[in-house]
Amino acid sequence: MGLTNNDIFKKLRVAHKLRDDEIVKICALVDFNVSKSELNALFRSEDHPKYMECGDQILRNFLNGLIIHLRGPMPPKKK
Repeated sequence: MGLTNNDIFKKLRVAHKLRDDEIVKICALVDFNVSKSELNALFRSEDHPKYMECGDQILRNFLNGLIIHLRGPMPPKKK
């Protein structure tokens, strides 16, 4: 099978050396609230009873927040 959203999220977390509190702040940049306990559930192994599958919305909002975190907000468009 291919990579799941959870796998992608884990790899991005490791690649950017992000802690849980940093991920919460990154998601807040796009007005998406996620708790540390939800993040822990996403990063657990699939056979763990408290494992939670990472949906497209969670990953999408994290990626949009990561863009803002790394590049800064988009400048306003000129007419």
